[in-house]
Amino acid sequence: MKIGINAFGCKHGRSGIGAYVYSLVNNLPEIEHEVSIFGPELDRYTYTSDIDYVAYEGISIDDTEFAEKLWHKTHFNAFVQKTKYDAVLFPAGTGLLPIANFSKPVFLVIQEPIEPEKKSLFGFFSKFSNKMIFEKATGIIAPTKYIKKSLIEAGIPKNKIKVIHNGINTDIFHPRKINENEVALMEPFAIRRPYIIYASRISEPEKHHVELIRGFSIFKQKTNAPHRLVIAGAEGENADIVYNEVMDSPVSSDILLTGYIEHEKLANLYVASDLCIFPSTIEGVGLPVIEAMACGIPTACANAGALPEIAGYASHFFDPENPEAISAAIMELATFSDGSTDDYRQKMTEKGLEWVKKYNWTKTSIQTFDYITDLLSNL
Repeated sequence: MKIGINAFGCKHGRSGIGAYVYSLVNNLPEIEHEVSIFGPELDRYTYTSDIDYVAYEGISIDDTEFAEKLWHKTHFNAFVQKTKYDAVLFPAGTGLLPIANFSKPVFLVIQEPIEPEKKSLFGFFSKFSNKMIFEKATGIIAPTKYIKKSLIEAGIPKNKIKVIHNGINTDIFHPRKINENEVALMEPFAIRRPYIIYASRISEPEKHHVELIRGFSIFKQKTNAPHRLVIAGAEGENADIVYNEVMDSPVSSDILLTGYIEHEKLANLYVASDLCIFPSTIEGVGLPVIEAMACGIPTACANAGALPEIAGYASHFFDPENPEAISAAIMELATFSDGSTDDYRQKMTEKGLEWVKKYNWTKTSIQTFDYITDLLSNL
C-alpha cells in the first residue's frame, strides 16, 4: 500500500502544518506500507533531509497560493493516478482540494475549528464547497475534541472523524540547564531576563495581543517587576494594531516583538523565559502551550478554545478578555525576589512535565497510519 502526504499549503515548513508534516514523517516507525510526500520542488529537502525511507515527489509550479490551487483543480487526480497512491493525506485540510470527485481515497487533517457560517456570498460558497469535500473524504482527523465538536456542528457525521492528538518533539522541547547570566542570546537578539513569552502569529484580534500588552502594563505598574514581554510570531492581518498598542504602552521599552522564529529555536526562548502566557481564544490545537510545558516552565493560558483540553490540569487559566485577569495570572506565576510564588511555580512546572508525557509524535504517527490503513482495508 502506498500513501501520499500532500505538503502543499504548508508555507515551506514555516507553519504549524509544516511542523506537523515534518514531525509525522520523521517519527514514523517501520511500517509495511510505502509513504511518500509530494509538494513544491522548493521543499524537496524541507521534510525529508534526514531520512531515506520517505520519498519526495517535487512539483515545479509558481510559488503562489493561486498556482497551488489551480494545480489541485487541474492536475491532482491525474498525478495521484500516475504515482499509484492508494490514498492521500491532506494535512492542510480542505483549502487546496478540488470539488470534483477524487480519483483515490482522501484523508483530511483539520487543524482549526470550523467557523460558523459567514453572512456573505463567499462564506456561503466556502461552506458549501467544504461540505462537499468533507462528504467525499474517506476519513477526517481532528487533533482535538474541540475541533471534532466544531465539525459535528457543521454537519459532519461523528463516525467519520477520528481524534488523534498531535505530539511534541522532545528532542527539541525538553528541560535543560541554561547559562544563568542576565541575557538570553538568540541571534539576532540578546534578550534581557527575566521575560514572559507569547509565541503566536500576530494576526486575528482573537489572539488577544492587545489585551496581553495591556495586562502586562498593569502587572509592571503594580509590581515594578523587572520582567519584559517577548512576543514571537510572524506578522499577519491587524499587526499594525498590535504595533500601535506597543508604542502607546507606558512600558513599551520592556516589550519586544521578534517576528517569525523558527520552530526549532522557540525552545531556546522557552527555556530561558520565566513563564509562557497564551491568551488566544481561537486555538484548535494549542501546541505552543504544551511545548513550553515540556521545556520545564510554568504556563498560563486562556480558558477558551481547545486550551482547557490540551493543557488540562497543568496550566493556570485566566479570562483573556480582561487585562486585569491577565495581570493577575502573571502575578501568580512570575518570579519575585521574595520567593512568594516559588512553590506555585514549582507545582505547575511539575504538573506540566507530567502532563506532556501523553503527547508523543511516534504515537501520533502510528495512530494516523493505522487509521488510514484500517479504513482502506474496509472499503
